[in-house]
Amino acid sequence: MSKPNEAAPSSASNSATRREFLQGTLAAAGATLAAGSLSAFASPAQNKKRPNLVFFLGEGQRADALSIAGNSILKTPNHDRIGHEGIRFENAFCTNALCAPARATALTGLYSRTSGALDNNGPNVPLPSDIPLFTDLLREAGYEVAILGKVHVRNGVEDRYWDYYFGHNNPANDYANPFFKEGRKGKVGEEKQYKGVYPDDLTVDRALAWLDEDRGDKPFCLLVWFVAPHEPFFRARRHFDLYRDTPVEKPATFDDDLKGYPGKPKGFVDAENKIGTTTTHVACGSHEGIVKDYYAGLVAVDDNIGRIFTWLEKKNILDETAIVQTSDHGYFLGEFRLFDKRLMHEPSIRVPLMIRYPSRIPAGTVRAEQVLDIDLAPTFLDLAGLPVPAHMQGKSVLPLAKAADPGFRREWLYEYFEWPNPEAVRPHRGIRTERYKLIHYVMDPQEFELYDLQNDPGETTNLYGRPESAALQQHLLARLEALQKEVPTRPQSV
Repeated sequence: MSKPNEAAPSSASNSATRREFLQGTLAAAGATLAAGSLSAFASPAQNKKRPNLVFFLGEGQRADALSIAGNSILKTPNHDRIGHEGIRFENAFCTNALCAPARATALTGLYSRTSGALDNNGPNVPLPSDIPLFTDLLREAGYEVAILGKVHVRNGVEDRYWDYYFGHNNPANDYANPFFKEGRKGKVGEEKQYKGVYPDDLTVDRALAWLDEDRGDKPFCLLVWFVAPHEPFFRARRHFDLYRDTPVEKPATFDDDLKGYPGKPKGFVDAENKIGTTTTHVACGSHEGIVKDYYAGLVAVDDNIGRIFTWLEKKNILDETAIVQTSDHGYFLGEFRLFDKRLMHEPSIRVPLMIRYPSRIPAGTVRAEQVLDIDLAPTFLDLAGLPVPAHMQGKSVLPLAKAADPGFRREWLYEYFEWPNPEAVRPHRGIRTERYKLIHYVMDPQEFELYDLQNDPGETTNLYGRPESAALQQHLLARLEALQKEVPTRPQSV
């Protein structure tokens, strides 16, 4: 039986040369961090005008939870503006569909197994100090850096240097009377409760106040990470009447539970992430309620993105600012009667990704290449004109703004580790190619799912174990093992 915190067997066959190279690179980065300098990563062109950077990170925002992506109910004009005036990726994914590990990946450019940030456990344990965040590298290159909102990374990354910090390290927050910690110049204060204010509104209030401060000619990197629409899906007061008379259609697979979940393995069937089945998630008792409240939360997020746009335009620096919008993971909204994320199925792993920066990205660009959350940190460094450290496992997506590249990424590794967890979703790993997906549930009894996404985008027909799929099955299993061996495993100390 595989260990619960190994979504794939850790193997001595992991590439020794790659492991040693990566560990050596991280050790060098750690030495520079400890010395208070990251100049080894800074570009020599220090006097070159660098763009400001704004990073909007959604919470559980599905790839189709945007009007620009064709959503017939949700209207997101400010989100959409980023895509209309920049580049939008139709196939963006997370590599571990869970809040804390996904956020660690966005900051480090590393897979969960390499950073050690496997799950939502250990909230007070810092990320390893020898792993630089992309914001650490930006700060050494002359940026002022700030993070606000739902941080929810190990230790809330409070141990790193932030010129401004206004965040919380909770999966959710008290939507009526939220809690935040505030800090400046590398020091974070005690948690404080704020009465009668919607958390994302307060987050952007503080972001705008920080932007208004005088920083001379220094560029800024602002991370605004929203908590809405995380369960319990509370709405901002101004949106209480949204969707009151709007019909919500059930997904085609919503009633598959009544049919015994044909083709799905026992691990999928037994998971407790089903709408209306669990007393631990009382906000998930109604399909229509979840969808409407989820969308209302995203409308509030869109309002707040618009407030940042307005400020940038007022200061006449919009086009000097690169804006990136994505999400930590997707979210089930009734497919197979599911809520939440974690599983490797499309609603859970697909995320939006849009970037606006006119000097390098033509307006209205749309790309179909597979891009991942490990690509975010390299992309931010590329936007700033900085080299990407060799230890980062992703790559900048900016070259795709100039031209499509069918060979950008043909296949990739997914891993989910957390066990036990509130929804009883079993640890698993998988491979996704441009056409196929294989999922391996690693705890005994080991089980599998295999889908042809071209002919079965809804993942309704499990091809695993069918004679006609034997060759494909073996090929994907072999590629899954190879992909995993390319990703070094960090020993777990906690």
